[in-house]
Amino acid sequence: MADMSWANDASGAAVTVAPVEGVSVAVGGDEVADRTSIITGRLKTIYRKVVLPVEKRYRYDYFYESPLLTDVEFDAKPQVLLIGQYSVGKTSFIRYLLGRDFPGQRIGPEPTTDRFTVLLNGPEERAIPGHALSVHPDLPFKGLERFGTSFLSRFEGSQLPSSVLRSLTLVDTPGVLSGEKQRTNRGYDFTKVVAWFAERADLIVLLFDAHKLDISDELKGAIDVLKGHEDKIRCILNKADQIDRQQLMRVYGALLWSLGKTMTSPEVVRVYVGSFWQEPLTTQDNAELFEAEEKDLMKDLAVLPRQSAVRKINELVKRIRKVKTLAHILGYLKSQMPSLMGKEKKQQKLINDLPNVFRSVMKKYNLAPGDFPDITSFSSKLREVKFTDLHSLSQKQMDALDDVLNSDIPSLMEELPSEKDSPETLRAKMGTASGGSRGNAEVPLPKTANKFGKKADTHESNPFGYAQDDTDHYWALQDSADRLLGSFESLGPEGGFLSTQKARDVLVKTGLGRDELRKIWNLSDMDGDGYFDFHEYVVAMFLCDAVIQKGRPIPTELPTSVVPPSKRHLMGH
Repeated sequence: MADMSWANDASGAAVTVAPVEGVSVAVGGDEVADRTSIITGRLKTIYRKVVLPVEKRYRYDYFYESPLLTDVEFDAKPQVLLIGQYSVGKTSFIRYLLGRDFPGQRIGPEPTTDRFTVLLNGPEERAIPGHALSVHPDLPFKGLERFGTSFLSRFEGSQLPSSVLRSLTLVDTPGVLSGEKQRTNRGYDFTKVVAWFAERADLIVLLFDAHKLDISDELKGAIDVLKGHEDKIRCILNKADQIDRQQLMRVYGALLWSLGKTMTSPEVVRVYVGSFWQEPLTTQDNAELFEAEEKDLMKDLAVLPRQSAVRKINELVKRIRKVKTLAHILGYLKSQMPSLMGKEKKQQKLINDLPNVFRSVMKKYNLAPGDFPDITSFSSKLREVKFTDLHSLSQKQMDALDDVLNSDIPSLMEELPSEKDSPETLRAKMGTASGGSRGNAEVPLPKTANKFGKKADTHESNPFGYAQDDTDHYWALQDSADRLLGSFESLGPEGGFLSTQKARDVLVKTGLGRDELRKIWNLSDMDGDGYFDFHEYVVAMFLCDAVIQKGRPIPTELPTSVVPPSKRHLMGH
């Protein structure tokens, strides 16, 4: 039962605990190994011991133009790849997500982003050249060296402190252009670079402008190389607030028709409609629709860190299936070669008859058609090798790959939370039983009420707030919140949140003991995410002030009037 005298104190609270200025930024904090890192470690072991030797034996990196994986790529954060024609709002969308500008940002109606830009979390703002990124030991971009200096000079990193980038890596791409001239002037193969990033991305976002839905040849080529990654693709119909409701229906239908002709998948891709930047809507006709669409998109982004382990497993399984199929194809070709005479003639005959070769291998080894490589590109690769140099099929290695798919991977999946879990096993898997850090489980997302014509806070609808008898909306700490807003912003919140380290330093500076601060943290961090948003910060400062200035004991639970209205559902009020 909460001490009601706390509620009385709160109604006239004047929080006097001074904010701490100059608090050092400690990005990320100390993180305890959670289920994702454990699963990632086991995936690395499986890949090094079982998959990598097969890839080397059958030259997977050559035939699929996909470099052999490194440990850094397994450890990488979830990546979001943004693709679209110029001036569709890719960079503005990133700026909206981050809530701020970033180094190297260029926005305009003309083709402004002329390079691939990777946005990374870091303690200071700076741009990192592509050559340095490709050799950085802790970043998963070494495989881009194969595209040469011409590409690396148009590749850069943008580092900045961000609570969003603590959990995600964003990849901004050059605006896709139309015409052969632009493709020849790039100096590198744009579609192959897109394919490289797509293979490693957790989410691929295709952006379209409501005013120009034409899909150029280069964009079609980029979409074509996304084949096999359809489950990752989401589409955004941006700038939809600039057309009326009737036009929007036509534009939406036209976009689906264009995508249906371009993408071969029978499933309809998810299209989010709206205006994805911080500015208010041009017209409010479809405000409710746009708000609902934006919330759905943000949920897709927010759950990426939680789904990271599943995505890593999924990508490795896809790779193993392709490696296994490649080994059977090359082993079959090797077995068909004569031992003495007519080797070149036989090789040419096998290449010309590749469709029948694929059918024979598929029937003989019971392989899935979807696991076979593209026949055109594969045949061109075969012309560059001698079949006599190919390795014969190693049944031992194939059995090892089957064991991974049939035994090791299913056992890994059992480590993930499922509906069959008891509460105890679920807590253990989620990492809470071992003190696992939850810092990477959430992605702070932009507040969007103002742009949809609503007040960001219901208190703003009346400058003097709600009456105390309006129990659903009244907050006893509103006056204190008004006074503390400046001090909260001076601490440098990222995406509206104080990091765990910053919030800790603020509380430590109050001089209270460790046990008292632990209780205050538990009461203030109402959603248990390890961060302080503004309302949680106000509650923490109020509790510290009550203990220091008034000598009150810390309550076991907060009175309803002290809990911010937006968080009362979390507290059972």
